[in-house]
Amino acid sequence: MKIPNCPKCNSNAITRSGIVKDRQRYVCKDCHYYFTVAKEGKSIDPYYVIKALQLHIEGVSYREIERILGVSHVSVMNWVKKYRIKAPENHDYRPTYKVLNHTELTDFLSVAANLKNAGMMITELGDKYMVIKWQRLKSV
Repeated sequence: MKIPNCPKCNSNAITRSGIVKDRQRYVCKDCHYYFTVAKEGKSIDPYYVIKALQLHIEGVSYREIERILGVSHVSVMNWVKKYRIKAPENHDYRPTYKVLNHTELTDFLSVAANLKNAGMMITELGDKYMVIKWQRLKSV
């Protein structure tokens, strides 16, 4: 682990000085300032953040995103809030999705040519593909 510079005088003459609240404590030899360094948290690959936000924009629910990507729905909600993402409020369409491997995707595309009153988006999902299809809801 790299020893940090002093936050007060920016010196690199730093030594360890015990542990406080499960964090390493340091002391600067030049200005005698004691400090700890913030813990590094667990980070999530930006790929999953982007995919989660894309799925949210396409109308997939938080719980469904959790099941698809294996990322907490609370994390997805926090990302939506953090990046101020607004899902379109067009309730005339209902999205459905399928996760397919390459062979299944080719078979699906050969059959799914009839897209009247519908739309489709294909996105990569790790080593698989996700097909999101919209169908216009029938008015009652």
